[in-house]
Amino acid sequence: MQHRISKRQRILDVAFAVFARRGYTRASVQEIADEAKVAKPTVYNHFGDKETLFRGAMAAAADGVAADSLDAIEPLRDAGIDVRAALGTAASRLLRICSGERSHALRSLAHAELATFPELAVAMQERTSAHLIEALADRFAHLVLSGALRSCDPARAAEHFLALLIGPLESRSRLGTRTLPEDELDAIAESGVDTFVRAYGP
Repeated sequence: MQHRISKRQRILDVAFAVFARRGYTRASVQEIADEAKVAKPTVYNHFGDKETLFRGAMAAAADGVAADSLDAIEPLRDAGIDVRAALGTAASRLLRICSGERSHALRSLAHAELATFPELAVAMQERTSAHLIEALADRFAHLVLSGALRSCDPARAAEHFLALLIGPLESRSRLGTRTLPEDELDAIAESGVDTFVRAYGP
């Protein structure tokens, strides 16, 4: 069973890379099978058809980004934290995830295939940013109760926190076409946290 799961995951990982590189229409199941080092019928045995494979690859990539993002905000869970420092750590990690190759490919593919799969962009957003806002809101609600943040709507605070990071990231990276150096990512994180703490600090 474990071998079957790992083979399935390998196919999904390779499929996402191929779709990101070539787009849905130009990518072929044969190419994916060759790069995954499996037989073409094996891909069909797992996924049935190309569209199902594409949807599965996108979902798996989105779930990976979501899991990394949840890990990034773990410092906000600890009791008795230095809120500014924990927000800074979370912001820095989130920026590196959002500017990473997988996140950029996920956004680009979802928008490139909007005409063919109009619901896909919304589904990917639900699996990534919407889930992250919900988790951040939960962390912020606990910080409000502990007095580390002032009384606020935690969901709105979560939206504001992410906007302070993603807005400058997209602007400075020219929507992901320019790779930002580490010090620029750190500057965005620091500025975002400063603004957030001024608005929501106790």
